[in-house]
Amino acid sequence: MEDRFGRVINYLRFSVTDRCNLRCRYCMPEGKDERKPRARLLTVSEIEKVVRAAVQVGIRKIRLTGGEPTLRSDILEIVHRLSSIPGVEELVMTTNAMRLTQLAVPLREAGLCRVNIHLDSLDGAHVRALTGKDCLNRVWDGIVAAEQAGLLPIKLNVVVVRGYNECDVVEMARLTLRYPWQVRFIELMPLGEPAHFAMGHYVASQETRMRIEAMLGPLTAEPAHEGDVDISYRLAGAKGRLEFISPVSHAYCHRCNHIRVTADGRIRLCLLRDDEWSLHEGLRSCDPVGTLAELFSYAIQCKPHGSQLAQGIFPTSRPMAGIGG
Repeated sequence: MEDRFGRVINYLRFSVTDRCNLRCRYCMPEGKDERKPRARLLTVSEIEKVVRAAVQVGIRKIRLTGGEPTLRSDILEIVHRLSSIPGVEELVMTTNAMRLTQLAVPLREAGLCRVNIHLDSLDGAHVRALTGKDCLNRVWDGIVAAEQAGLLPIKLNVVVVRGYNECDVVEMARLTLRYPWQVRFIELMPLGEPAHFAMGHYVASQETRMRIEAMLGPLTAEPAHEGDVDISYRLAGAKGRLEFISPVSHAYCHRCNHIRVTADGRIRLCLLRDDEWSLHEGLRSCDPVGTLAELFSYAIQCKPHGSQLAQGIFPTSRPMAGIGG
């Protein structure tokens, strides 16, 4: 479906939980627990109805996010049900990989296509400082398990945080010389309570790129695809590629093709704005899929042109974990 700005909205990022087994500094407020009661999270049946409705208005790609989606005990059932819906062309997941050694094969068998994995550094101490856990080896084992299970291509998400891992981006980029992976460097975004942390530790993508090129040589631009929010490059002789996601320094609002649903059942049209629509009344109607499809259609036409970061207005209602990464 096209929105009022001519953008084709065909991608839904669906958070299935706001729980996580890590506590990344840029994702969850330090010293606070803002998780919703479990009873307020959508059930498997409700998730399926929401996705069926979204497909009716043109959604074709679904990304499961969190929190950490693999913490749901019913995640395999969720994946199986969603992958079986006619019209869902691609079902993917963003994960911290902590449980992929056990779940990579079952997820692939249930119908998951591929994964994006959070890994901010190859330095164990820096990973611990950012996530609150000594988890580098476990995450790496999860990456290997995902690759062996065929959840390809592997994409690694690196949130660049000044004072923590801005010097580690070179070694992360070097991975593409050895593996056919996509390493994606993401600018820190001001969201919710951690917004003050983000603004104090922000690193622009241009700085990250210059740091990589100074050590590893020039980057060659890759062809862009419709709906891409990143700019892709390749090092000379690399098996994989590098991507830079720059929502602060180079906003991509004009080509945004997605909407979000939070774990507690609210449509969110822009990550960096607080406007939301509840799905619960539609879920309780006599024709939930039809009612929700009408709500999605209306909401998409209300999708704003972009964020208000340039005006100094930051979203404050939820941290990243409460929206879905």
